[in-house]
Amino acid sequence: MDYKKAYHHWLDQPDLDQFLRQELEAITDEKEIEDRFYTDLEFGTGGMRGKMGAGNNRMNIYTVAKVTYGLGKYLLRQDIQNWEKGVVIAYDSRHLSREFAETAAGVLGKMGIAAYLFEELRPTPELSFAVRNLNAAAGIVITASHNPKEYNGYKVYGPDGGQMVTASADALIAEIEKIKDIFDIPIMTLAAGLNQKIIKMVGEKMDNDFTDAVTAICYPNPDSTLKVVYTPLHGSGNKPVRRVLSELGYQQVIVVPEQELPDGDFTTAPYPNPEDRSVFTLAKALANERGADIIIGTDPDCDRVGVVGRNQKGDFEVFTGNQTGALLVDYYLKTRTDLPANKVVIKTIVTSELGGIVAKSHGAAVLDVLTGFKYIGECMTDFEKTGDYTFAFGYEESYGYLAGNYARDKDAVVASALVCEMTDYYKKQGLTLYEALLALYEKHGYFIEDVVALTLEGIEGKTKIIEIMEKFRNVNFPGFADAKLVNFNDYEASVSNDLISGVTTEIDLPKSNVLKFVFDDYSWFALRPSGTEPKLKIYFSVTGKTQAEATTKKELLKKQVTDLIEV
Repeated sequence: MDYKKAYHHWLDQPDLDQFLRQELEAITDEKEIEDRFYTDLEFGTGGMRGKMGAGNNRMNIYTVAKVTYGLGKYLLRQDIQNWEKGVVIAYDSRHLSREFAETAAGVLGKMGIAAYLFEELRPTPELSFAVRNLNAAAGIVITASHNPKEYNGYKVYGPDGGQMVTASADALIAEIEKIKDIFDIPIMTLAAGLNQKIIKMVGEKMDNDFTDAVTAICYPNPDSTLKVVYTPLHGSGNKPVRRVLSELGYQQVIVVPEQELPDGDFTTAPYPNPEDRSVFTLAKALANERGADIIIGTDPDCDRVGVVGRNQKGDFEVFTGNQTGALLVDYYLKTRTDLPANKVVIKTIVTSELGGIVAKSHGAAVLDVLTGFKYIGECMTDFEKTGDYTFAFGYEESYGYLAGNYARDKDAVVASALVCEMTDYYKKQGLTLYEALLALYEKHGYFIEDVVALTLEGIEGKTKIIEIMEKFRNVNFPGFADAKLVNFNDYEASVSNDLISGVTTEIDLPKSNVLKFVFDDYSWFALRPSGTEPKLKIYFSVTGKTQAEATTKKELLKKQVTDLIEV
């Protein structure tokens, strides 16, 4: 169906949601109509994410119903008993998140599949935990993570509590694609579902169990003098993070008042991403006023955490995800002396090598997986079955960390607690967290990272991303500074090319549209189209003997790479 037919098909629905109808009727720009209807909002390996609004290329109750109906069909095809195991549904503070969650519950309930709906917003990692805790067949989280307020999303979790990986997602997508008309899906009201007990509310008991699981990973610190400023960035982290820190003994936790309560407009942080340094402006002012040692900030669905600590001069430094990850790996492995010999740290292919080097120095094995915490979770589940490794710690450069086996997704609740525990550990030695980072650099080398994200929306944007990726697949990239290119990995073709020996080997990972160029000094850069946003991400990781040398080399590499891109 072309975009004009799809547009009129929506308008022809007599029961179309009145707000969506008003929105459609107000559009006068033909390009806008085309963008809303030229394609269906894409469901990738982990779910879907997009701008909210009317149209089959937008997040709305109809696109949510369609995906949920496909999920229900997939679950019943996998195992008829899944109707009884049911699906757990959580949501964050975004506009329409609650409505989308109730829509999903209503679709499942009408299909006879039990739906466990959280009574109010909850963090994504608690959803992962709840799927495992309830032995459910699947989980759904309504969130667009750290995207601006116009966006929302839908993530699907498997029975192990991890996001769906490729094989399962492909089978689910096949069910979604069988749905002929988005408006033919029956939906049960929440009241009817509760009355029939096919929809059940989840609340305090699950919160208690989740808190117990998180605090079990951490060391209690009842005598701590650590002073913490915390911002939930208007999201779901406010209650669970503060509760966990309180139960562990951190009594001086100060919440940024302007960012404490849920707010789908993200009034003080239009881009509510801890990777964006500007979100910490209010927190820094409060921390300076109150003499805080550390600042932590979680994104709206509380699976990512950003860290800001004081440097040698007492000024605040915003840590990158790679820096925090390397610090946590070092701290966790040297303080958890009861970890077995087969302990493993898992990171992604676009994460700095520093954490891996640190992990190996503590006797841990290190595994690299594709971008996305679902692949870390998949390994965790496999190792529980095989016993090949014991999971110690997993992380990715985009501020996601996990310790322990209670969940299968990154958890900013446990990460926040571990960051406080770690900061207090160094404080008792007279060191700031930043000084601890410098000590890591002195021992293992200076690693500097950066990310360039090119936003390329619409049909033209998709075409441009394809063109750029093909260009780099065939580019003859020279070295930079004194570093020599030694390896080129194409994860979509599943081949690793050793440019010194000329030998090509197979990459034993699922296919993914990622290119990685590796140099002989641990430096590298990689290109990866985002699976959830209209962006092409270019990752850089550069090493040097000093911080100044590494920074200079990074800027040189960035210029060489970006000069090859014409946008």
